[in-house]
Amino acid sequence: MKNTKLKSNIEYIKKNYFLYLLIAPAVILTIVFKYVPMYGAIIAFKDFSTIKGILGSEWVGFKHFEDFLTSPNFEVIFMSTLKLSLYGLLLGFPVPIILALMLNQVRRNAIKKNAQLILYAPNFISVVVIVGMLFIFLSPTGPINHIISFMTGKPVMFMSEPEYFRSIYILSGIWQAAGWSSIVYVAALANVDPELHNAATIDGANILQRIIHIDLPTLKPLMAIIFILGAGGIMAIGFEKAYLMQTSMNIPASEILPTYVYKVGLQAGDYAYSTAVGLFNSVINVILLVVVNFVVKKLNEGEGLY
Repeated sequence: MKNTKLKSNIEYIKKNYFLYLLIAPAVILTIVFKYVPMYGAIIAFKDFSTIKGILGSEWVGFKHFEDFLTSPNFEVIFMSTLKLSLYGLLLGFPVPIILALMLNQVRRNAIKKNAQLILYAPNFISVVVIVGMLFIFLSPTGPINHIISFMTGKPVMFMSEPEYFRSIYILSGIWQAAGWSSIVYVAALANVDPELHNAATIDGANILQRIIHIDLPTLKPLMAIIFILGAGGIMAIGFEKAYLMQTSMNIPASEILPTYVYKVGLQAGDYAYSTAVGLFNSVINVILLVVVNFVVKKLNEGEGLY
């Protein structure tokens, strides 16, 4: 029985060998850059020394994890990371859906294409340029503060005060990514049978009713998957933008786990401790992914990521 199944699999591979050749580069790259580096994660459990190497370094167990969890920085950094990611997910998740629903109502292709071009363009601007734009527009002598100074008599220190950091980070992120993120929803809505909308219009349904009863049920499975993936990556917030926006004044709000790992690991040279912090972050992400997927499946009639 096993031999027959093995022969059948071999014959299938021989027959479709070209498909396996096409996928081979992606598999190799994934193994080399995703799985092989996992070996280095064991330094989180060692007193790592570059001279002794990974295997020669002394095993210290969970010491680095305990040091991080008991450090005075833990609560501040962890909560800053969680708030920034959670608020970003909750505020940013519905925006691409709304944009897709609005674009779907545009009937003139020329207007629709131009609108899509404008909405997708910010995604192709680098993070460095985006942050540079923020510093220019929100500086004490920038155009926005010119208006504020004219109305109130004094500028607002947007990039220095911690209370403005999260709002600026999240809103600029939504502006940059919302249009590009709406592509998958626009593609899903393109598969909706126009006859459904025609029939609903004949029955007297207005635009809002057609969106609620036709478009949103079509997007529901896709929304569930994207939300699960987004929630599972809550702690995997990007390092570059937070680090570039960071100043000595807004550290209480801008210091998150990725920037902390960079400073402790690459700048201070404490590789074992920074690896432990990064591993802790990854474990939290996996737990969140499993929990959110379980909850969504319960609320979404058994439909989830897996």
